[in-house]
Amino acid sequence: MTSAASQPQPTPAAPTTDAWGIDASWLDALDEVHTVAPATIERLRAVIGTPPEDLAERTPIVARPGDPLEVDEAEVTCEDGSTRQVDGELPEDFPLGYHSLRTPDGRERRLIVSPGRCWLPEGWRAWGWAVQLYATRGRDSWGIGDLGDLRTVRELAQTQGAGFVLVNPLHAVAPTEGQEDSPYLPATRRFRNPVYLRIADVPGAEGVDVEDEAGRALNDGALIDRDAVWALKRRVLQRVFDSRHADDGAEKPFRDWWWHEGQPLMDWATWCALADAHGPDWHGWPAELQDPRGEAVAAFAAAHDREIAFHAWLQWLLDVQLRAAAEGVTVIQDLPIGVAGGGADAWAWQDVLAQGVSVGAPPDAFNSLGQDWGSPPLVPWRLQAADYEPFVQSIRATMAGAGGLRVDHVMGLFRLWWVPSDGTAAEGAYVRYPHEDLLDIVALESHRAQAIVVGEDLGTVEDGVREAMAEHGILSYKLLWFEDDAPAQWPAEAMAAVTTHDLPTVPGLWTGSDLAEQREHGLGTDEDLERGRSSLLAHLGKVAKKSTPDQAVRAAYRRLAGAPCTLISATLDDALGEERRPNMPGAGERPNWCLPLPVPTEELAGHPGVQAVAALLADGLQPKKTQAKRKPSKSGNPG
Repeated sequence: MTSAASQPQPTPAAPTTDAWGIDASWLDALDEVHTVAPATIERLRAVIGTPPEDLAERTPIVARPGDPLEVDEAEVTCEDGSTRQVDGELPEDFPLGYHSLRTPDGRERRLIVSPGRCWLPEGWRAWGWAVQLYATRGRDSWGIGDLGDLRTVRELAQTQGAGFVLVNPLHAVAPTEGQEDSPYLPATRRFRNPVYLRIADVPGAEGVDVEDEAGRALNDGALIDRDAVWALKRRVLQRVFDSRHADDGAEKPFRDWWWHEGQPLMDWATWCALADAHGPDWHGWPAELQDPRGEAVAAFAAAHDREIAFHAWLQWLLDVQLRAAAEGVTVIQDLPIGVAGGGADAWAWQDVLAQGVSVGAPPDAFNSLGQDWGSPPLVPWRLQAADYEPFVQSIRATMAGAGGLRVDHVMGLFRLWWVPSDGTAAEGAYVRYPHEDLLDIVALESHRAQAIVVGEDLGTVEDGVREAMAEHGILSYKLLWFEDDAPAQWPAEAMAAVTTHDLPTVPGLWTGSDLAEQREHGLGTDEDLERGRSSLLAHLGKVAKKSTPDQAVRAAYRRLAGAPCTLISATLDDALGEERRPNMPGAGERPNWCLPLPVPTEELAGHPGVQAVAALLADGLQPKKTQAKRKPSKSGNPG
């Protein structure tokens, strides 16, 4: 007789979602149901607001060639200016892209035609290095890893037979004092951080005093001091800009690029100039400057055209240097889940973002209090009413010039945990998003940029998410620390790794120094922390207790090399024997995101740990496959 405990248990009921997209309940990692407080639901309904009655008739139609349409007869003006008639369905040969559809009664809607699957060469596999770029500084760096260092790592990867480099988010923060350390809380997801510029590679730098000695001296610091680095770089960059643009003669390649980038770049550069004048949070600016389309902002822009041009010029330099650094190897860039509430994207799209709430995570096994990440979420219906443009621009800009995208917390395309500003993270609720549309947009942008897409699907993942990712050609993310199955049993449609920036390095776990640091910051009871360490150590397999940290690293990557996954990733932190993880969530006094690697980039190629890990992963991918090649794309050109 079968015992009650072993009998099939009923599947928990799916949460009820109301007209605002709010789930009335949620399931934790143990499939326990939690009910959202009515007061929270009412608060979030007020934040979301009521969409216009005709929203369904105005939102974009997202479809694939051959799909039936929700309109019968319509004329479509395609991106190339041609017109086509559609009647009930899209022809199989309909061009991909962003088009304008007009019905016989005069209504216009955006028509987004997607291939439905992200770009990925059939049969291609590769291994690569995961790099915290700011930490990867060399002798020519100025206190922080830069795009010159990325070029060095890329060249190393090429010589070792690697096919990609995975980097932290490179998105920009405010250009003011008090630089944000976390790469996951940028001011924008559309533009990059000029702190990563290699000054020696800037056109015109040879003609001014670049203060190279002072810059290199910043490498002597035990930690990365972004304020000191940016203060010096900005001063020198301003000097170069002034020398190159002494009169009205801005260099033509920059002028042409700026014209092509259009209004988004103008908004960013204007926000930077306003932040210089009034501070990095637009909520504290004079009221008349809080409207990006208001007369006061237009007047400010006219009076500060040179300052605005400077910030636009920095973005041009970043575009040029990133493309040079990534040449020949796929660079997978990380897309954060959101932006700072006082930043440029929040200013430009304030009518689309929710006010009075932020994104986070409910309580789970790793954090009993839940998490508040500080970013305001996009309101789903307002995002639709904006033709999905904020999302489109963020995806496109992050893919640009490199060939790969890693979507942080990919579950956020399906639902996000909203935390009211006057409550705790545990007092939030999930809000649903039009994930099918968003996934199809990712696939379209991936197809155009020929960019591989990885979704970071770690933690509590609801049913259907990974299936939808697989349908759209988005690779899953598998960690040695988290998976119960041996790497050899992992799926091919994934990126495999040992650890991430938020989790212990192999050396830190093996020596116990990571455990000691967690104790120091009060991140759990001794019993809980010891149990957590033992659990992670078990994933290393059979490693002799007297093994050195280097031997433990090799054991971990020898196991990882057996994974059949499309991408296999190794961190430079592990290869170099670094015991400190880049970020320890919850450790408020710890210098997160400020820890440099112990070896300069020029010495990476000769480091025995780097050589050993590279050899293990290269052997694991035998027989070697042809490296994926991307078609070159011009900056800003989505086609």
